[in-house]
Amino acid sequence: MPALQRHSDLIRSEAHRLGFEFVGFARAERLDEPARQLEQWLSRNAHGRMGYMANHFDMRVDPTLLVPGAKSVICLTYNYFNPEKQADPDAPKIASYAYGEDYHFVVKDKLKALLAFIQEQIGEVDGRCFVDSAPVMEREWAQRAGLGWNGRNTLTINPKRGSFFFLAEIICDLPLLYDDPIRDHCGTCRRCIEACPTEAISPEGYFLDASKCISYLTIELRDEIPAEFRGKMDQWMFGCDVCQDVCPWNRFSQRHQEPAFEPHPDLLQLSRQDWLELTEEVFGRVFKKSAVKRVKYAGLKRNIEGTRGR
Repeated sequence: MPALQRHSDLIRSEAHRLGFEFVGFARAERLDEPARQLEQWLSRNAHGRMGYMANHFDMRVDPTLLVPGAKSVICLTYNYFNPEKQADPDAPKIASYAYGEDYHFVVKDKLKALLAFIQEQIGEVDGRCFVDSAPVMEREWAQRAGLGWNGRNTLTINPKRGSFFFLAEIICDLPLLYDDPIRDHCGTCRRCIEACPTEAISPEGYFLDASKCISYLTIELRDEIPAEFRGKMDQWMFGCDVCQDVCPWNRFSQRHQEPAFEPHPDLLQLSRQDWLELTEEVFGRVFKKSAVKRVKYAGLKRNIEGTRGR
């Protein structure tokens, strides 16, 4: 068996064993067209106060600047879908990806284990692991590696599992057998555009004004939420699942099997009144290892107060 095929099969098999659901390989090269699209997105100030999105532009569009001599981008998905919802339908809502432990650490540890396996089984391979924390155009690489297409809501959609998954990458100097991209299957569907409470998705889709996105407003924005969005937050206090919940492809989502992503026993049971009276002690207990700690107690209280203006 040729080395490219053998190495690709070996990596795919170990990735599945570690819990990654889909694995694809893309050639590491400069992203010329996505670079143009990123420039346009930034020029329209669609990144809001996320100044870091304009930083390291060259690295963001060229993986060989992150890993000198890079030949491949190993792209992976890690399922987090949980059909369970909060018991009180009037309670402030939290995006399901944040139910359990912070995915940055959970998935990154598995990526590091995969890279160590590659180095142990194949030899001297230089590579770096990335999980939504570096200048990497994750969705573009996922599309190129055949993991899905970038939908109208700008999220990666896999035809067998929808979009409730995290993206992860290993950029390395090991040549592999590259996958073919998946074509767009959104068709004429506009459900995500019509359902977005703040009209963050452009009328034709494929362009997200992040400064209007509820996830941005409740997580990234440190200032007061602009008055224009009061009454439009749809009860979300951390993140938002609306454009995923209405996507027809998510009928194929299957419950995750990752113990670290199970919610704290109290999380889904707290009532609206419990959230309005949330203490710092309860916050620390319920979100001990959660990504929600990113906004801190004061930030979550701000978001919860924002749900009063229904």
